[in-house]
Amino acid sequence: MKNQNTRRLVESALLIAIAAVLELVSKLIGLELPFGGTITLASMFPIVLISYRHGVKWGLLSGFTYSLVQMLLGVKVVSAMFLPGDDQMVLWQAICVCLLDYVLAYTVLGLGGIFKNKVKKPALALALGVIVALLLRYLVHIVSGAIFYGAWAEWFFTQEGFYSIGEKILSTFSGTGLSIVYSVFYNGLYMIPEIIITTVVAAILGNIPQITGEKKVH
Repeated sequence: MKNQNTRRLVESALLIAIAAVLELVSKLIGLELPFGGTITLASMFPIVLISYRHGVKWGLLSGFTYSLVQMLLGVKVVSAMFLPGDDQMVLWQAICVCLLDYVLAYTVLGLGGIFKNKVKKPALALALGVIVALLLRYLVHIVSGAIFYGAWAEWFFTQEGFYSIGEKILSTFSGTGLSIVYSVFYNGLYMIPEIIITTVVAAILGNIPQITGEKKVH
């Protein structure tokens, strides 16, 4: 039992490290959006995989741990919300953004293993887990964006590239509705590609027993 727990801890730490490296590489090659959010090289997959291999409870703990790693990786952004300057927020707002966009958004990735033993095909179970976990992360970012960054909505939709679409959105929505549309749209710019990429990776790697931890059937 002790060896099993040690192996689980080491394996989880390694997968969290891989997730962090994939995130950093994605930013280095220019996949980060100007105002936050990155289309990564399936950096969320290792966290979902932990949940699939070792259970949802352990997955949630690993997701929470990874949220702290994310705050360290984004220390410039996080510190800017608290330190004096143009990006400084009211204290309670800064705390809420950290809790939503980091702690909760990455902890929910630990739900990625919920379909194990419920769906017969490991690749399908893993892919469905990815979709659910990343959609939940997307939802958390939508809520946070609508509440705390909704003031950027009008400016955002008047930027070059939107043309008539931006005008139509601004003429149709206002106030809270516009903030929600803005948050859905902006966060979707990186979360939708992220969901697609990670689901494809899960569907491919889920067929490898050594990856999912499934026992080979002879």
